[in-house]
Amino acid sequence: MTEAMYYVLLALSTPLHGYAMMEAVQRVSSGRIKMGPGTLYGILKRLQKNHLIFLEEADGRRKVYQITNLGREALELEYKRLISMVEDGAWIVRGGDKA
Repeated sequence: MTEAMYYVLLALSTPLHGYAMMEAVQRVSSGRIKMGPGTLYGILKRLQKNHLIFLEEADGRRKVYQITNLGREALELEYKRLISMVEDGAWIVRGGDKA
């Protein structure tokens, strides 16, 4: 999962439309990720294809997306993977051996 996909799934803790999602991604990433519409909609298409999100409603102007149960599971697995990676590297930061 890409970093951008991870943050989109995080942002979808509540259903959102595209512009609100771009703002939420920036907020949950502490401003590190500023996503444009082209990037966002490419990610949304991929997440939908993989059944991680679904289109909740479309009123002609706005499309509101929501995370699926499978998406929540994928988000949790990615979170655990990232934590493991940080733990794997923590020994070097502490200046010790990984034993």
